[in-house]
Amino acid sequence: MKITDAKLFVGGPAKNYVTLKIMTDQGVYGLGDATLNNRETLPAKYLQDYLILNLIGMDPRRSEDIWQFLYRGAYFRRGPIAMAAYGAIDMALWDIKGKLANMPLYQLFGGKSRDGALVYAHATGADLEDLMDSIAHYVEQGYKAVRVQCGIPGMPTASYAVPETKGDVKNYITDYSGIRPKLEIWDSEKYLRFMPEALMRIRERFGPELKILHDVHHRLTPREAAAFAKEVEPARLFWLEDPTPADDQDALRMLRQHSTVPVAIGEVFNSIWDCNKLIEREMIDFIRVAVTYAGGITHVKRIVDLAGLHHVRTGFHGAPSHSPICMAAHAHLNAWAPNFGIQEYLVLGTPECDALFPSEHRMENGMVFVSDAPGLGVDFDETEAARYEYRPGSHPVVRLEDGTMWNY
Repeated sequence: MKITDAKLFVGGPAKNYVTLKIMTDQGVYGLGDATLNNRETLPAKYLQDYLILNLIGMDPRRSEDIWQFLYRGAYFRRGPIAMAAYGAIDMALWDIKGKLANMPLYQLFGGKSRDGALVYAHATGADLEDLMDSIAHYVEQGYKAVRVQCGIPGMPTASYAVPETKGDVKNYITDYSGIRPKLEIWDSEKYLRFMPEALMRIRERFGPELKILHDVHHRLTPREAAAFAKEVEPARLFWLEDPTPADDQDALRMLRQHSTVPVAIGEVFNSIWDCNKLIEREMIDFIRVAVTYAGGITHVKRIVDLAGLHHVRTGFHGAPSHSPICMAAHAHLNAWAPNFGIQEYLVLGTPECDALFPSEHRMENGMVFVSDAPGLGVDFDETEAARYEYRPGSHPVVRLEDGTMWNY
């Protein structure tokens, strides 16, 4: 069996999804997602000009050897651009493997460890009252876990993923359109004065059963993060996400010494070497890597296995920058992983998205249930894809009130 060709598609409804389709001489094809949010053309170019040319003639069933060829053979290793490209190839090869076996991927991993996977919604508000309405909206829909973010008095647009206007209780997706990034202003002191009490008021209103998650989005120093985590312990968070910048694997040591709040980190990590010390030293409770950014199913399974040895659970990144192909890969890993924790879920199920990426994966009452279709269980409609084209965009940037650049 040989790889005969591969195609790339860049575009989609409201997002520049980078979709890879690998074809074989036996008529079986596989799909992968290489979407690197707001840098989409870079992994696409790497795939088109270098990697696809090397894939032609290879046996797609040898996914492990091909992964090693891509990673070890590159000399300059890792990085989000390369790992997103490798991730797309690896997903597509696993998709082919599942179709050949006529099995869903979770069966090839070892079978299900659970029937459904817990997911969390994104509740946001321009202020705390607005956020309370958003949380209530998702609780009424059956969600058992909700991530909470809201505007901070004195800097209403600076808290990550907060709507610009009141009353938008649905999942908020930041507008990244335009190549020049939007500017957000941040003040850690205002945040630290406001957010602990806000989290306590959320807990008091919604009771002990709701799983409450909160994302600091790398905005605090290690000392500030330790103080904040200690102060919010009474709110009994399900997790505190990205309290400090993720570059320094020792940065969470101070937090761990002062607080028992569960910590989730890793959505910007792209290899096991970004998080192995955090996992081995048990400085985190949830690992947030994504199959696209972290080099595909082959590499992420290694991270999951390492995490399982150290009481660390999965909490895969699930922002809308990942296409339904990546989310399908997560669904299969979530069904299998003995150390599954929770799955981030942003609504992708618009009619346009479902038409482009048809599947039978479904969500009910705050749980995702994986399809039993062979492979990834998601398809790609090339006719629909022709409706879309690449549109450049950028993440916002963050500055302190005095103009200093800060962490997004």
